[in-house]
Amino acid sequence: MLNQLAFYLSYPFVRYALIVGVLIALCSSLLGVTLVLKRFSFIGDGLSHVAFGALAIAAVLNLTNQMLLVLPVTVACAVLLLWTGQRSRIKGDAAIALISVGALAIGYLLMHLFSTSTNLSGDVCSTLFGSTSILTLTRGEVWLCVGLSAAVVAVFLLFYHKLFAVTFDESFARAVGTPVNLYNLLIAVVIAVIIVLAMNLVGSLLVSALIIFPALSAMRVLRSFRAVTICAAVLSVVCTLAGILISILAGTPVGSTIVAVDLVCFGGFCLAGKLKGE
Repeated sequence: MLNQLAFYLSYPFVRYALIVGVLIALCSSLLGVTLVLKRFSFIGDGLSHVAFGALAIAAVLNLTNQMLLVLPVTVACAVLLLWTGQRSRIKGDAAIALISVGALAIGYLLMHLFSTSTNLSGDVCSTLFGSTSILTLTRGEVWLCVGLSAAVVAVFLLFYHKLFAVTFDESFARAVGTPVNLYNLLIAVVIAVIIVLAMNLVGSLLVSALIIFPALSAMRVLRSFRAVTICAAVLSVVCTLAGILISILAGTPVGSTIVAVDLVCFGGFCLAGKLKGE
C-alpha cells in the first residue's frame, strides 16, 4: 500500500489535490466554530445551493472560468441572506430555506433545459456530491485557491478578537461600539468564499459538513474558543488528507469519503467527551 501511495504521489495532479484539500479544510474549520456558536450552521447549506444554481448558469453560458460568475453570485446572496434575516419579515432559517431551495431548483431546471451534455444525471450528481475535478486541477486553479485561502486566513487572524466578541456576546460588542453588522457581513462573505472553494472537493450538498463537523468534534472535549478553533483546524486538515488518500487508494468518491472520515472522527470525539465526563 505504501508503494502504491508513493506511486500516486509522484503525479502532480495528486499533489495539487492534496494542497487544495488542505487549504480548503483549514479555511472551512476556522469559521466553523463561529457558525456553530452563532447558530448560523445552516447558512453553509443555503450558500452551497446558491453556488450550485450559479454553477448551472455558468455551464449554460459556456463560461470557461465559472468562478467569475459563481463567486460574485454566492457572495451577493450571502449579503442578501444577512440583510434579509435582520431587516425583513422573512427571518433567519426561513430566508435560507427560501433562497437555497429556489436556487437549487432553478439550477437543475436550467441544466435540464439547456444542457448539451449526454450525461445530465452524472453532471448533476457530481456537482451535488463532489467529483473527480479535484484531481484534474490546473496550476492556475491551485494558485487561485492558494490566494483566496491566504485571504481567508489573513482576515480571520486580523479580526480574531472582534470575531470572538461578536460570536459570544453580540449585544455587549454593540454596546461598546463594535460595528457588529459589519463583522457579521464579513463572516458571511468569507463563508461564501469558502463554500465556492469547497464545492470542487465535496460537492454542494456535503460542503456544510466540512465546515461543521470539525468544530462539533472539537467542542466535545474542549471549552476554550482558541483551543476549539485550533483543534478543529487540525482535525479538518487530517480528516481531509485521510479522505483524499483513502479515496485515491480505494477508488471511492472524494467528497463522500472525506465526510465519512469526519463522521468517524466526530464519533470518536463524542466517546472521548463522555469518558472525560463532559
